Amino acid sequence: MIEAAPPGMIMILGALLVPLLSGWVRQAYMLALPVLGFIQVAMLPLGFVSSVEMFGYELTLVRVDELSRVFAYVFYIASFLSIVYALHIKDTIQFVSGLIYAGAAIAALFVGDLISLFVFWELTAVASLFQIWARRTERSYKAGLRYLIIQVGSGVLLLAGTILHFADTGSLEFGALGLVSTGTTLIFLAFGIKAAFPLLHGWLQDAYPEATVTGTVFLSAFTTKLAIYALARGFPGTEILVPIGAVMTAFPIFYAVIENDLRRVLAYSLNNQLGFMVVGIGIGTEMSLNGTAAHAFSHVIYKGLLFMSMGAVLYRTGTVKGSELGGLYKSMPWTATFCMIGAASISAFPLFSGFISKSLILTAAAENHYTLTFLVLLFASAGVFHHSGIKIPYFAFYAHDSGIRCEEAPLNMLVAMGCAAFLCIALGVAPGFLYALLPYPVDFEPYTTSHVVNQLQLLLFSAAAFVFLQKTGLYPAELKSVNIDVDWLYRKVLPTAVRRIGDQVGRLKARMQTKALETVGFAVRYIEGHHAPTGALGDPWSIGATALWAAVLLIAYLLMAHR
Repeated sequence: MIEAAPPGMIMILGALLVPLLSGWVRQAYMLALPVLGFIQVAMLPLGFVSSVEMFGYELTLVRVDELSRVFAYVFYIASFLSIVYALHIKDTIQFVSGLIYAGAAIAALFVGDLISLFVFWELTAVASLFQIWARRTERSYKAGLRYLIIQVGSGVLLLAGTILHFADTGSLEFGALGLVSTGTTLIFLAFGIKAAFPLLHGWLQDAYPEATVTGTVFLSAFTTKLAIYALARGFPGTEILVPIGAVMTAFPIFYAVIENDLRRVLAYSLNNQLGFMVVGIGIGTEMSLNGTAAHAFSHVIYKGLLFMSMGAVLYRTGTVKGSELGGLYKSMPWTATFCMIGAASISAFPLFSGFISKSLILTAAAENHYTLTFLVLLFASAGVFHHSGIKIPYFAFYAHDSGIRCEEAPLNMLVAMGCAAFLCIALGVAPGFLYALLPYPVDFEPYTTSHVVNQLQLLLFSAAAFVFLQKTGLYPAELKSVNIDVDWLYRKVLPTAVRRIGDQVGRLKARMQTKALETVGFAVRYIEGHHAPTGALGDPWSIGATALWAAVLLIAYLLMAHR
């Protein structure tokens, strides 16, 4: 029965046939896969569970509830839009890996045990890697290797935590875990790496901007939102998530303001938006968890739209450096318009999707007396308007005229961006459609006078601050530069330290080899001259003992020489 098959398998298995097809048949086939998957999830009844016995363990491959379903819906929407956006390319690797990546992320949403979660968790890591390597540059190859190590490391922590948790409790159920043991702490850290917690976030800004034009759109949708889902499933109400999320919303603002690569700016703003979701999980009330799910849904669409617009700019101009762009609204008016809609959505303008989802989290923080957190979230809301709402469209399409004249984005890119832009507006105008999908009943009206007025005041203040800084020359100029973040520690500091340690080991090895050769030569000379060296107590060594020790030292030397 199709109900018993894990959602996402249609895309995973369907991806294997893509290389056998070509032309419009392949395009239609790929677009049909997420549509069929969406229909499958829509047909699954709430509460449906499907388990199998494997290796002596009961594995729950399908468990349907409101939380898994709302994430699955937006994952399928993102898959469809990403495929439409990529239809102009001929790279089979990107299509196959993208479909497997999206399918594995969707399958992970429905599993009910930690072993199955681990399998799909690692499959997303491996499949997504090829969205980076497909760019086929030295930078993307190295960034991909670092990405793989960190993502697989997250999986290793998840597996280790699962083993310890099973040893402690005898249960593999993927439900509310809490920070109650070493095992659950390791699982929490595994989720935190994929969610880009502070100091664990460097892989995101390192890898996403190095992916292909279409690969970054795929990447922006699944990995981090799967981690958000996992945290919401395993650690709702975990208090430490509130300050973690608050920090996540705030610190990327400073990097994004001075960053020149506009896709990297979007990677920092992605980190910022994840922080709102993490705060919602940490608060742990029905309203805050609804806010997390709603904001994840909105975010997948508007962040995908922003990455699409910058990808179109990169595709047509060959650069997304703010210092090299400007005036592109003359050549790419539709792309500029869609980018503005994405910018309004991420900035939470009324009548756009970000407003109706972020309001839930802000209200939950205020009602539960997280005053300091609420103030940080307000600051972060103003900051994201600065760097994503204003900086991205301003420096790419307006600002000074760079003199670049190019074609508008390909038709399939415009269609994908247009669909995403429509959803951003539709969700903002009619939030009831999204609210009906959330895990808990929603008793919330985003369009109250106080909500709207307060948000408009915040946006107006942020816009005025940007204009003032620009006019006075205080706003950081778009310069060709490299910003140092925590990834610098494992990209530069760690390799340097390893090389120095290697040099020290090499010198020690050389000294040991020299000493071993001297000892062997000394022993051989005594054997040839039938002179036996003196033992520790003055007794002469036998020729056999001397030969034995000479052989041992020779073997030791050979082993050291071939390490």
